[in-house]
Amino acid sequence: MKRTITTLLVAGAVGSAAVLGTAYFGLVNVGADDPHFPAVHSFLAMARDRSIEVRARDIEVPDLKNAALIKAGAGNYNAMCIGCHLAPGVGKTELSQALYPSPPDLTKVGVGGEPAAAFWTIKHGIKATGMPAWGKSMGDEYIWGIVAFLDQLPEMNPEQYKALVATSGGHQHGGGESDMHNHEGQHGGSGHAEHGDHDEAADNDHAQAAHDHGAPPAGATQAADHHGDHNAAEAHSDAHPKSSTKTHVHKDGKEHTHAN
Repeated sequence: MKRTITTLLVAGAVGSAAVLGTAYFGLVNVGADDPHFPAVHSFLAMARDRSIEVRARDIEVPDLKNAALIKAGAGNYNAMCIGCHLAPGVGKTELSQALYPSPPDLTKVGVGGEPAAAFWTIKHGIKATGMPAWGKSMGDEYIWGIVAFLDQLPEMNPEQYKALVATSGGHQHGGGESDMHNHEGQHGGSGHAEHGDHDEAADNDHAQAAHDHGAPPAGATQAADHHGDHNAAEAHSDAHPKSSTKTHVHKDGKEHTHAN
């Protein structure tokens, strides 16, 4: 018995060392374009589903047939979700095709008969999948609106979807909303202003560098240039003195000027 326990402990230690070594030496490819092995994928999917199921089991589901709830959810879904989870009449996007694991097409599955699990997923997100935790910016009532909308989504055609979104009030959930596609706003202003700040900072850096290396400031340089020009003019004048002139009057009354 003792030998068996020892063997198991040694085998466990060797296995753990092998796993750690594989990760440490970069043998695991974390690229999203390299899918998991089927066994790994199945394990992770099982862990995800069981985690959500356990945490969602005590969530109380409100009336998902509430028209106001569905309408509010339509506007938020259209603003926040269609890039990954699509919409009626919206084909696959670059984002939905590039993510791994691939986000589900909710126009086909809706809430999958599990509204509590859908609520938990929207609120808390899922690690390392690209699914955000929308609960950080949305209250529960707005998340339930999305769940109520998703419960109806598989039955909608493109015209019904557009009509519902048009009357929804758009992207609003009590604060924390942001423009999902305003790249300029996300970067804090226009590129022109940023370049202007950069140029000014660069000028200041050059001025400081010149000071540190003993170079005269710009004003002193201009003054030196002025005095240099003045001195050069004086030197030229000394080298070539102005000629003096002498004027006299001839007998015929005409004046004549001679240069000395």
